[in-house]
Amino acid sequence: MSNQGLIIEERPRDIGDFLVGRLLPFSKKRTVGPFIFIDHMGPATVGRGHYMDIGPHPHIGLSTLTYLFEGEIVHRDSLGSVQRIQPGDVNWMTAGHGVVHTERTPDDWRNDALHNVHGFQIWVALPKAEEDRDPEFFHYEKNALPRWTEGSLRLALVAGEAFGKKSPVKTYSPLFMVEVFADADTEFVTEGKFYGEIGICVVKGQIKACDDVVEAGHLLVAKDRDICRFHIAAGSHLLLFGGEPFDEMRHIYWNFVSSEAEKIERAKQRWRDHAFPKVPGDDGYIVMP
Repeated sequence: MSNQGLIIEERPRDIGDFLVGRLLPFSKKRTVGPFIFIDHMGPATVGRGHYMDIGPHPHIGLSTLTYLFEGEIVHRDSLGSVQRIQPGDVNWMTAGHGVVHTERTPDDWRNDALHNVHGFQIWVALPKAEEDRDPEFFHYEKNALPRWTEGSLRLALVAGEAFGKKSPVKTYSPLFMVEVFADADTEFVTEGKFYGEIGICVVKGQIKACDDVVEAGHLLVAKDRDICRFHIAAGSHLLLFGGEPFDEMRHIYWNFVSSEAEKIERAKQRWRDHAFPKVPGDDGYIVMP
């Protein structure tokens, strides 16, 4: 534990042809604002028989946010959505009472060429009043997101509100996610820019907070709400995220999130009974652990 807050290191997790780095949930910190799950995908190479093929799997009670730095993925879901996501775009799927989706390497990438894939898969828990809403899917292209510079920093507001700006991504509670690139050493103060809990994910480079140096592959969670100060090293790439936490705790099992444990038990049985909606044209089924 640092003076500044909690430092979480990625824990590698095997999902077939990919190793992903799990940052949330963590035993000492289950959520940061409404963010309940963060997986770091890659960097990895696909091609020549090794592809991303995450088959049909269900969700309830959350929104998924897919954000890529490199590569491309095709999203399909039980709403009938088919969307290719490219670096800088946002795929935002709200599960509500239940949705099923897949994430796969595009068909035209399944050849002898090699392609890099790198990005994040993020879950945002829904407010209690929205947990049973109808599912939705939205895609936002890179150019639709607010992008600007502040001194030596280049920033993009991926979702929510921060820095007095608002992303077009349709969210259901006060939150923020900001991508930051530092072209020179920079002292960064969050006061007046964010609200609620703050997480700082170091994708590349390093930051220094109090007496701790936080390297790539780590997540720093600020101990104090709203305000923290840290130094960003030149060439660093960060994701800052967080927002207002919920009053109720969230239960999480596999791909299910809810304020009520009973809803998760019902979702588990629905999946065992093959009662979730299907992804059109895909009869796959991932067995629940």
